Formats: sequence, C-alpha cells, structure tokens
Amino acid sequence: MSAVPTPFDADRAAPDVPVAGPRGPFARLYRRDLAEYPSTGPRMVYLAIVVVTTVVLYYMLYIQYAVATSIITHFHMTYRYFIWVSVIGNAIGAFASLLAGLADRWGRANLVVYGLLVAALLVLFGLPNASDKSVYLVLFALVSFIEGIVLVATPALIRDFSPQLGRATAMGYWTMGPVVGSLVVTTVTSNTLATSSWQQELRYSAIAGLVVFAVALFALRELSPGLRDQIMVSLRDRVLVEARAKGLDTETLRRGEWRQMLRPDILGSAFAISAFLLLYFAAVGNFVVYFAVNYGFSEQRTNGLANWYWGANAIALVLVGLGSDRLKVRKPFMIVGAVGTVVATAVFATRATHPGTGYYTFAWLFMGIGIFSGIAYAPWMASFTETVEKRNPAATAAGLAVWGWTIRIVVAVSSACIPVVVTSVTPLVEHGAQVTAAQAQAGPALAVVEAHPQLFAEMGKYTPATMPAELGARAVKEVGPADLALVQKAQPQLKVLQEYGPRVQKAAKEGPGEWRTWWWICVGGQVLFLPFVFVMAGRWSPKKARQDAEEHQAVVDSELAALASAKA
Repeated sequence: MSAVPTPFDADRAAPDVPVAGPRGPFARLYRRDLAEYPSTGPRMVYLAIVVVTTVVLYYMLYIQYAVATSIITHFHMTYRYFIWVSVIGNAIGAFASLLAGLADRWGRANLVVYGLLVAALLVLFGLPNASDKSVYLVLFALVSFIEGIVLVATPALIRDFSPQLGRATAMGYWTMGPVVGSLVVTTVTSNTLATSSWQQELRYSAIAGLVVFAVALFALRELSPGLRDQIMVSLRDRVLVEARAKGLDTETLRRGEWRQMLRPDILGSAFAISAFLLLYFAAVGNFVVYFAVNYGFSEQRTNGLANWYWGANAIALVLVGLGSDRLKVRKPFMIVGAVGTVVATAVFATRATHPGTGYYTFAWLFMGIGIFSGIAYAPWMASFTETVEKRNPAATAAGLAVWGWTIRIVVAVSSACIPVVVTSVTPLVEHGAQVTAAQAQAGPALAVVEAHPQLFAEMGKYTPATMPAELGARAVKEVGPADLALVQKAQPQLKVLQEYGPRVQKAAKEGPGEWRTWWWICVGGQVLFLPFVFVMAGRWSPKKARQDAEEHQAVVDSELAALASAKA
C-alpha cells in the first residue's frame, strides 16, 4: 500500500540519517537508525533482507536434523544424547530471546546482522570440525543462542516496517523464514546427500549465511526509537508519526514494559501458538528418524517427502497474509486454519499404525497440514504484534521476547518428552540398522541355530576350549561339520542378534502405536490453540474492521489538518 501524497510530501525518500551523533566512514556499519519513515522502495528492501536473513539462519539451524542419523553415527551418540543436544539448544535459545528483549536498545538490526555472522562462522568452522559429541553439543548450543536472539529481533523489524493494514502479509513473509529454511534444507539434502557428507551439508548452509550477512551488513537499517515506538495503522499515518516522534519520550514509554507484557492475552497467546506448533517441531526434529525406523525411508527420501509440507506451507503463508490484510481481519483465518490443521493431523495420526501407507498419501496429508497451518499462523503473527501494540507499542521487543522464550521452552520440553512417550525410538535408532545387517549376514547360520535350539543353548554355556568332548561330538553328529563352521563364523552377528534382537523386535512392534500417541498429543495442542484466539486483538467482522479503519483515518486527517494550520 503506497503512501498518499500530502502537503508535507509524505512519500519522499527517507535518507539514512542517524538520530544523533556524527558519522564516520564506518559508522554505517553500526549506526543504522532512520530519522524518517522510509518510502515504499527502501522499506521493501529492508523487509526482504530481514526475511532472507531469517531463511538462511533457520537453514543453518535445521540442517543438523536433516542429517541426524549421520551425525549420530559419526559421534557414536545415543539417540537420547542427540535429543538432549536439541533440548539444551532450545533452552539456551529461550533465554537468549529474553536477552534480545533487554538488549533491544543496542539496535535490532545490529543484533540480526552480527548474530548472523557469528552463527555462520560457528556452522562453517565449528560444528563440522567438532572433535567429539560434547564439543558438538556446546557449539550447537551457541548457534541456538544466536537463533534465540534473532527470533525476537527479526519479527520486531518486520513489525516496524509494516503498518497494521499490511502486517499479515509482511508477517506471512517473515513466517516463511523457518518454513523456507526447512524447505531449503530438504531440497538441498534431497539433491546432494548422495554425494556429500553431513559436514559438507553444514558448510553449504554456512556459506549461504555469509553471503546474506555481506548484504545485510551494508544495506539493513531500522527505525529510530521515536518512530518505532508508535502504532502505525497505514502508510497515511507517516507524517503524523514522524511529527509525534520529535517530541516522544521513549524512555518513559518503556517503563514497566515487561510487567505490561506478562498479561493473559500475551502469555496465553504465546503458549497457545507454541502448543499449536508441536507437530511442526516434531517434523523438523524427528521426521527423518520417524520415517527411517517405521517405513525404512532414507534421509534423502524423507527430506524429499517433507518438501510437500514446507512448500505448501510457504505458499499458504503469503496468500493468506494478503487475504487477511485485504479483509482487515485475523481471527476468522486463525479459526479456519486451526480446525483444518486438527482434521489433517488427526488423519495423519491414524496412519501411524499402517506401515503400508504410501509415499504420496503422506505427501497429500503434508500438503493439507502445511496449507491449513499457514492459514492460521500468518494472521496469528500479525494479531499477536497488534495485541502487544494495544498494550504498549514501545514494548514490541519485550512482547516478542516473551513469545520467543515461550516457544523455545515448549520446543525444549516437547523434544525431551518424545523419547519418554516413544520409548521404542531409542533401540530402533541405536541398534535397528545393526540388527538388520546382522540378520542379513547371519541368515543361514541363524537357520541352523533355530533348527537345534536346545543343543546350541547348551553349547552357549561353554567356550570352545572348555566344551566337553561328548557335547562337541554330539554337535558334529547332529549338525554336521559344515554347518558348525558356518555358525562359528557368524558368531559376531549372532551375538548382536542375541544382545539387541529382542529389544529391537519389541520396539518395532510397539513403535507405531507410541508415535500415534505423540501425534495425538500434537492434535491436542492444536485444539488448545482455538480458545486463545478470542483473547487477541482484532475484529471478527470485515465490515466492522473497515469502520475502524475509516474512523482512524478521520482522526489522522484531523490531526494532519491541525499540523498544516500550525505550520501555516
């Protein structure tokens, strides 16, 4: 939506002028404040940089999950240890989100730009060269710390550069960050894993991060505190917002900002969306494992399947954002999207105990889940920032920090709970492939043993050196020298089958039902989202929303007329 010309030339270009202080040759790299609200062209550039930054950051964060089985094998991790890498990372990211709210005065753009640099260097040089699993855990925790900061700073910038009447579209693009980040992960890995190691996959993401950092370093700007600490309904408010900013006491506006954000509408909404996204978190962190142990899919095949989810979700986020802004309502979209997501996820849950379910059945289900969750999420992001603004527009970063903390804590707790609910996943991940290989290699020997169970049980009590002569003679007579030699050669594989086989067999039988339980928990989280829609800001009726916009415009026109008279 373009600005309407006024006597004050409202659509003039906004120069990169700092609020105060001199500029040196390198000041542009850390002094990023805009003294005036940017015109449409520069504003679109800033929004695009923030969105691309978010995409590449989540590409770097999520890449480890796409190569999870390779990382587990390389570092000889247990599955539980790998889960705790995610749990600890998300917990640290949660408190980094709070820090981002406190550190907002350092500059939202600086947090994004230099956070991206640190994350890219960690993923390029740190994670691929980790000496052991403990070092890997520490380095991933540092990457998660950066993600927690950027999780707050990037939507804050999106909010700053998008008036309310275009907010859902802008937030739809921002929400594409994690989604398109996931899509990039699965697209790249599904096309390169056949020839690339997991270390190379991480380096690809880091190189992308450094490229985007170079652009953001010189091009990304942010609004001055006086501009961003106000509510801007449409671009027509621009002159009025700039006029008010000159006399705005931002320090006074921010007093008590954290107390204002710890209210039921803010906290409840943040928890509700976190519960709604339980399936998304499981998809990012566990789909590779889930489809490997239950359906025998490779990492590459599973990542290709996930493309259906991320692609459909990304398209829905943008289209629904446009529709929400056009109708000027959020809540109806959230309800429709949530109900559709519940139905599609419920169908997906029922497929967990049907191992014959085909690839394209899952693909269609993922498309449905992706579309409906996008219908709910983009309007929710817009409504949440508007709910925060209703309390205090100067507390946007604090409100988003509360949301960022909540969502990271829910991710950490849900990640820790999956091995508790799905107990079968640990033996299947850790020993499933080993048992399968042993069974294939020792098949003929296993058939011999199963044909003479009592004899081999008796022989198992002795070593070759201590076995009684009569027992050995009996074995030669009953089994034959050739078959005895075959069994002797397969002893390492038979030991694996004896030690892990029963557990793996039990886990394979119980696993589908346990996963079904977790998917139903995800459905419960989606249902929990529904009542919290009613406590958020915004209208249900497009007609009433248009009336609100018209009344606001009348107030703005009146104040602009007063400004013009005073200037005359």
